[in-house]
Amino acid sequence: METIAIIPAYNEEKNIGNVLAVLKRVDLIKKVIVVSDGSTDDTVKVSKSYNVEIIELMENRGKGGALKAGLDNFQADVVLFLDADLLGLTEKHVHNLLGPVVRDEADMTIGIFEKGRIATDFAQKMAPYLSGQRAVKFSILERISDLDIAGFGVELALNRFIESSDIRVKEVLLYDMSHVMKEEKMGVWKGMAARMKMYWEIIKYLTRVSTLK
Repeated sequence: METIAIIPAYNEEKNIGNVLAVLKRVDLIKKVIVVSDGSTDDTVKVSKSYNVEIIELMENRGKGGALKAGLDNFQADVVLFLDADLLGLTEKHVHNLLGPVVRDEADMTIGIFEKGRIATDFAQKMAPYLSGQRAVKFSILERISDLDIAGFGVELALNRFIESSDIRVKEVLLYDMSHVMKEEKMGVWKGMAARMKMYWEIIKYLTRVSTLK
């Protein structure tokens, strides 16, 4: 199966290179696509140095909008989604996420941090299906209508589709992996504000979904 990777990124100049360096070494992946979601730093410049495809959005659309922009411009049998701020990503992690889908043992894999850092491990144990690390068949993604409006609730949109459809999902433990927390990237107060915005987008999505039932 043909595979691409889509990386949504907002002001990730300090972190995205670590992710791209690993993805470029994975032969299974035909293209790596970075969607700069209104970044105002050197995210695009850093990404270009890794010779990847780049979609540069002039305005911030949120994570769901960034992923949708990637899917609108590139297609393949399998799509790998990864966050741009991962710590400890290895080629083995990528193969473990892609393998079950490429071998048609699952329609979607969901990566769960394990033995990385206490804060991120705990968050994923509390809500494992909020993980942004996934491999998904493109045929599944085509059937999800509200990815672009979900914002940071994009994982919830994927999970809602899982619950309403007969698709095969496999959880994959990502050992010794975590991500940079918002408070580390932006400072305590700005990081907390960004985190609250993320939670608010999730709540908005959940509220919208509940009104449609």
